Amino acid sequence: MVTIPAGAFRMGSPEGEGHDDERPRHEVHLDAFRLERYPVTVDRFREFCAQSARKMPLQPRWSGGDHPVVNVCWEDAAAYCAWAGKRLPTEAQWEKAARGGTETRYFFGEREELLGEFAWYRCNSGLQTNPVGLKRPNPYMLFDILGNVWEWTADFYDADYYRKSPAADPKGPDSGSARVIRGGSWRLEETLCRSAARNFLPPDMRAANLGFRCAE
Repeated sequence: MVTIPAGAFRMGSPEGEGHDDERPRHEVHLDAFRLERYPVTVDRFREFCAQSARKMPLQPRWSGGDHPVVNVCWEDAAAYCAWAGKRLPTEAQWEKAARGGTETRYFFGEREELLGEFAWYRCNSGLQTNPVGLKRPNPYMLFDILGNVWEWTADFYDADYYRKSPAADPKGPDSGSARVIRGGSWRLEETLCRSAARNFLPPDMRAANLGFRCAE
């Protein structure tokens, strides 16, 4: 796991970038936390299922043991994290980690044509997941934090949450019908693989481009 240091960062997107639910851009202070260097892989999730007598979600035919696990609903992800003695990251923790101390559109700058050096996305993925850790990491040495698979977070989704979010360690709305996912995926274009890009899904959703990583 990687330690993400305590401190403030600016969360969200400036005017003219991204979508309405990424604004207003606002300062957030977080305590230090730890985040897994890679998304949870098929092999690791299979071990969890074997030890907990849980049914392994069906993986695509092109997947392998070192690929990120997919077709996991939110409860699957939360259960795995608890089994491992960890938890899902909050949305704010995920974005701070993904930014790696930067404030640009991507952690490597503004040039979207460089995304392929750091992430698997629609233009280079072969329209499937790829083994974790093959692309360059972000400044915190996190791999596949953009692209490859969307990642579940702990937070409920609210399009207007940034207007009322607490300034320190926000944990999202108290309730909701969907959970926030972050990072983009192998089937999406560059604009959805930005550090601030938000999306949301019902917690029982399963998809071939949807996975997670753990925090503590």
